[in-house]
Amino acid sequence: MTVAAILSGKGRDIISEKASTPLSRICEVLAEKGIGAILITDGSGHIEGIISERDIVKAVARQGSKALNFPVGDVMTRSVVTCSEDATINEIMNKMSQGRFRHVPVVTDEKAVGVISIGDVVKFRIAQVEQEAEHMRSYITTA
Repeated sequence: MTVAAILSGKGRDIISEKASTPLSRICEVLAEKGIGAILITDGSGHIEGIISERDIVKAVARQGSKALNFPVGDVMTRSVVTCSEDATINEIMNKMSQGRFRHVPVVTDEKAVGVISIGDVVKFRIAQVEQEAEHMRSYITTA
């Protein structure tokens, strides 16, 4: 199975902000939307970075509450690992585990078409395993 299957189930909504957005506003959006990361894009929709809860905690730990007045571009992760819709679930799980990050933008033609989280991946895998187990139970009882 591929990342496209996850996106078809969860949707392709993308929450993004500009690099000039104050970190305090990023915190508000994360809380309002109940999400853990926001893409930072330019006017054309190209990814410039990503800001996660972890990035915010690091900034506040280093700079104190004044960090909340900084533009997000000053504290975001700039080297964003992305994937395509045809990436397999196993490939993306490996990327996330090895890179120790929880959110991956899905990109087509250099533009984000969705974002998946480790929670999305785990939920999808659990559903797959449950479906496989049900198929096995069905096979065993009909054999």
